[in-house]
Amino acid sequence: MSEDKYSLGMIGLGTMGRNLLLNMADHGFAVAGYDKDQSKITLFENDGAGKPVKGFTTLSDFINSLAQPKVIILLVPAGKIVDAVIEELEPLLSKGDIIIDGGNSHFNDTTTRVNRLAQKGFHFFGMGISGGEEGARTGPSMMPGGDMAAYLFVKPVLETIAAKVNGEACVTYIGPGASGHFVKMVHNGIEYALMQLIADTYEVLKNGLRMNNEKICQVFAEWNKGKLQSYLLEITADIFLYRNEDGNFLIDQIKDEARAKGTGKWTTQVSTDLELPIPTIDIAVAMRDLSKYKLLRTEASNAYKNESNSIAEINNNDFPAKLEDAFYFSMILIYAQGMHLLSKASVAYDYKLKLDEIAKIWRGGCIIRASLLEIIHQAFKTNPGQPHLLLDKDVESIIKKIVPIAREVVVKTISAGISVPAYAGTLSYFDALCCEHMPSNLIQAQRDYFGAHTYELIGKEGSFHTTWKKRND
Repeated sequence: MSEDKYSLGMIGLGTMGRNLLLNMADHGFAVAGYDKDQSKITLFENDGAGKPVKGFTTLSDFINSLAQPKVIILLVPAGKIVDAVIEELEPLLSKGDIIIDGGNSHFNDTTTRVNRLAQKGFHFFGMGISGGEEGARTGPSMMPGGDMAAYLFVKPVLETIAAKVNGEACVTYIGPGASGHFVKMVHNGIEYALMQLIADTYEVLKNGLRMNNEKICQVFAEWNKGKLQSYLLEITADIFLYRNEDGNFLIDQIKDEARAKGTGKWTTQVSTDLELPIPTIDIAVAMRDLSKYKLLRTEASNAYKNESNSIAEINNNDFPAKLEDAFYFSMILIYAQGMHLLSKASVAYDYKLKLDEIAKIWRGGCIIRASLLEIIHQAFKTNPGQPHLLLDKDVESIIKKIVPIAREVVVKTISAGISVPAYAGTLSYFDALCCEHMPSNLIQAQRDYFGAHTYELIGKEGSFHTTWKKRND
């Protein structure tokens, strides 16, 4: 750091921006923050008392406080605000300065910004950051992609503040262009699916097995000690024990209407563009949307009372253990879908993604961290060209043992009238993926019948059309 100059600046001192800067200051980096809200500046400086930090409410003063080349991270809402901030910055910066978008920007927007700013001589890259408030403060998982020269310049800072697993920093150069934001988007899609899987499980435990909140907490806490160990299960167990001041469980007072910021939807949209199925992520997005129709669901509930008598089928002592195996099956398939999408995108967008490295940096600091990621990391490290996670021999041996149990769980819960879309969708995806001959030949025949769209024949080159005859009944 130059005298009286700060080595890095942050625009946006909300929870994530403030904590990320404080993390840097904890490690001895002199950092500056900018925000129009004076209360956020005050909070930042109070939290960073005794450390090399400084807050600004004037953009020019903030920029002038930074050492050359100036390194600025943006942690502002995605979309037009990012572009507006960049436009404000451009007249104040010099060629060679570095701008990093650390928010959840859509990767297409990042691609546009990479190209536009490169033409003006600025270094720019998008960086996905996962870990929430705690991760930002103590060590996140970070996914930087884009300008390699810019990344190498800030690499020492990022590696220092990142979460560590076995002494390895949970950050790596993802690839060119908007690859960093793309990987973060898929990370969030996986997160959506895992959260829906946990919600399905909650439904089974509460309405199927009639467990109270303390018992549900015990189940999730116990599962988190074994093969299902993950951050999301860990916090879920905590949620079920939290009581309000009135002594009642908070979980029972929260509306069953889930919100979203759009990254799951983006993942679904992109997978459709790339013609690669990720049905568990898709259904997770759909179920969040369905949850918002509370009035409609209430009316439908009154009209179609669930009078199933099959709930006794799952109300036995060994069902929770079977549910654990079914959860593991679905969990593996959720990550497999996400990794498959990354593999397809790597080719389509020339990102040159290293799936083993991505799994590696997801092992710590991020919301979807789980012990399973070590298996995934090793699978793609052993065979970088693996077309699908399910083809890994170690994964295959796990799946073969638990798929019959997953099938039993899905059948019994559906028979009991319990909605388990993540479990059911994952199992259907698995069965279709493992089906050498899908019934899609019929779809091709139908398309040709009503629209002359042609079809292909087994063992013959070319496309064919038939003038189909109506049957005579």
